[in-house]
Amino acid sequence: MKEGWCSFDISEPNFRPLVVIELAKGTKEETREWLTKRIVDKKANGGAQLLVKPLVTENDDQNIYLVGASHFRLLLGAEAVGLVKECNDNSMRTFTYTSRKTFKDFAEDNHNFLTMAECQYIIKHELENLRAKDEKIIPGYPQAKLYPGKSIVRRLLTNGILVQIFPLHDQEELKKLRHTWYGRVKIGYQPLDEIRCYFGETITLYFGFLEYFTFALIPMAVIGIPYYVFAWEDYDKYVMFATFNLLWSTVILEVWKRFCAVMTYRWGTLLMKRQFEEPRPGFHGVLGINPVTGREEPVYSSIRRQIRIYLVSLPFVCLCLYFSLYVMMIYFDLEQWALDYHQENESNFSSLLLFVPSIIYAVVIEIMNRIYRYAAEFLTSWENHRLESSYQNHLILKVLVFNFLNCFASLFYIAFVLFDMKLLRQSLATLLITSQILNQFAEAFLPYWLQKRHKKRMKKKMFSQKTDTDLSLVEQVSLEKEMGTYFGTFDDYLELFLQFGYVSLFSCVYPLAAVFAVLNNITEIYSDALKMCRVYKRPFAEPTASIGVWQLAFETMSVISVVTNCILIGMSPQVNALFPDSKMDLILTVALVEQMKLAAESLKE
Repeated sequence: MKEGWCSFDISEPNFRPLVVIELAKGTKEETREWLTKRIVDKKANGGAQLLVKPLVTENDDQNIYLVGASHFRLLLGAEAVGLVKECNDNSMRTFTYTSRKTFKDFAEDNHNFLTMAECQYIIKHELENLRAKDEKIIPGYPQAKLYPGKSIVRRLLTNGILVQIFPLHDQEELKKLRHTWYGRVKIGYQPLDEIRCYFGETITLYFGFLEYFTFALIPMAVIGIPYYVFAWEDYDKYVMFATFNLLWSTVILEVWKRFCAVMTYRWGTLLMKRQFEEPRPGFHGVLGINPVTGREEPVYSSIRRQIRIYLVSLPFVCLCLYFSLYVMMIYFDLEQWALDYHQENESNFSSLLLFVPSIIYAVVIEIMNRIYRYAAEFLTSWENHRLESSYQNHLILKVLVFNFLNCFASLFYIAFVLFDMKLLRQSLATLLITSQILNQFAEAFLPYWLQKRHKKRMKKKMFSQKTDTDLSLVEQVSLEKEMGTYFGTFDDYLELFLQFGYVSLFSCVYPLAAVFAVLNNITEIYSDALKMCRVYKRPFAEPTASIGVWQLAFETMSVISVVTNCILIGMSPQVNALFPDSKMDLILTVALVEQMKLAAESLKE
């Protein structure tokens, strides 16, 4: 006989808190009672059938609630979200409760069959699928309108009644993970399976890609060091390195796709069915009927959205690109001034002054990238995309276009307009190293220092309080709810994307680019690991089968790299010497090689 939701008992003798819900201070009593009732109600009554317990503190606000679930409930939830697990015959299948005994390591008393990250993901899924039935408003808040089928959690978030929902850290497991991950300096692979069990697949794939990319850079670095040492002043002897660069940028992405598929198959996410996407929390519109689901939900005209995109967002992006080029020309004026000053004075000071314009420009680039990012987020939100995936794709497109032009336009100008390989080497080195130093400081060291200071203040405050509850749990929740929120892997992939551009586009004239990238990525692995474990709240696990749209972004950069390196090879004196009489033959030969390389890439897809 199939066991279903109706047989579920909401009582649980050993309550294990997995997720924290924080309501706004002063939330009305009737709202709290209504929400907790909906969370513990049976599925047949429109509830989530989870366990909920208020966290009682000294001020007794009762605005923080701990959410958990019984083992049985989590198993039914695993079936509902479509988790894929390994069977006893080593095949991967979607988990079902009725066939639970056919899955490897399953036992009725084995509460570790599902990882903690999977349990928290299931609870998040159930909370987000709490939907209004006959309610027209959130009790106690008549301005917070509801309609049948509307996600209650999303409405509470958009109205400011719900402050945040976040998963709790497991202090014991986190301590073990920290020790094996970054607690000791070692040469070896990251514990990706352990990271996946704790943080989920999306974050683990980022760290896996970071590790893979770092190892892929090593051949470039090994070749680059002697190439740089023995051809220090000869900027034109880059043909062999450019040729290797051309092949390397394509091969590493193809190998990564296979490596990624192997990992995600082992984790079960490669075979997971894609969940139906709900409207994002910021989406708004007039109530209408969704033609696909037949449910009543906000509807927004696609024509109005297209008008906003093409008549507002697109002109704004073009204006920002123009401003970026204007700043670039100011940089070249500064370069010319520094060069003139050096030629007049010929001193140690004037020699150092030659690097100042590039350093200033690198800092300005980072500032412009960060300011533009906020503007791009505001515009993309204003465009009112219905789905989170659509929002992310439009945001990534805006950010990548601007960052690409802002970071690389000066290098293309120097290479193909000024034809100054010495200045190209200097600019590439300065931009790469300066951006790496600024990113390490802004993304790791500064947040860690601020979090450490905050943690000390919170511990003093907690030990001065007297409470009947478990102090360690109260302290943990109080500390974690004030920690920064990790907003995803966007910035991390963007940093790697730009680094890939610096290395693949022009590193043939500065072979040490790969060396500095390897050194940066080694410290990046440790600093990002520290950041995930000590600086930010634990993020919810998100199952994924790949690095998503970033794979396409890197492949696009690879195509641009092929074209760039082919042109650089064609410009080199060695290749020009092969065609002394006809430049047209040279152009046609370079174009043919380029097209053959691009055709080979397309055949691999």
